[in-house]
Amino acid sequence: MAAAKVGGIRANHLFPGDFIYQNLAIQTNLLHAAFQAQVKRLIFLGSSCIYPQERFEPMKEESLLKGSLESTNESYAVAKIAGIKMCQAYNQQYGTQFVTLMPANIYGPHDNFDLQTSHVIPAMIRKFDEAKMKGLKSVTFWGTGLCRREFLYVSDLAAACQFVMSLDESDWKKVVSKYQGLLNVGFGEDISIVDLSQTIARKMGYEGEIFWDTTFPDGPRQNILENSKLFELGWRPQVSLDEGLSKVIHYYRDTISKN
Repeated sequence: MAAAKVGGIRANHLFPGDFIYQNLAIQTNLLHAAFQAQVKRLIFLGSSCIYPQERFEPMKEESLLKGSLESTNESYAVAKIAGIKMCQAYNQQYGTQFVTLMPANIYGPHDNFDLQTSHVIPAMIRKFDEAKMKGLKSVTFWGTGLCRREFLYVSDLAAACQFVMSLDESDWKKVVSKYQGLLNVGFGEDISIVDLSQTIARKMGYEGEIFWDTTFPDGPRQNILENSKLFELGWRPQVSLDEGLSKVIHYYRDTISKN
């Protein structure tokens, strides 16, 4: 279950009602329908933003609901937490085997490059591209740029879903029961938003200045997942951030920018 309304800090700030209503409606209907259809195995995709605002890094699955949420994406996080708890409740009451994967920030081809609603990587790619085409000498982004984020290439998330869905019966039941159906899915490394912007600018060939508007929020100071449970089961990510960014920029130039 990957269906969801998603977006970056700006979209979450502007449309909190849409984020909580649409995500609750999607997951409630799909999860209950899966139960009615007697689905044997199900993976529900959560998000790393479900974890408390104040936490020790990297974030462990056990830290869920151990503190208040980050205000910039609270509506989305509350909806996702409700989906996680629905999976656990159905497992407990009905004996279903629903598992939740909490991925790091996902990026890749076919992403949303709309500047009003996109996540940080596609937004930066588009802003640098447009600035270069217009000959702008500077680009401005929200926040301080000092917060740190973990990014996972989309094909790695797909591979993780396939890996978990294909676990043998004993390992699957271990995830459902011992791990309460929760597994983090991350790359295992993070990067500051300042460094990310400089990397993307270099790859885009943009040589102007980068400014930061500190009147806007940063979101969490750091966001990196503790991935030991999934790693111990035998899965590892394959696509580095440097390689992944090159792939996304190539896709953007071949599809979005040409149009």
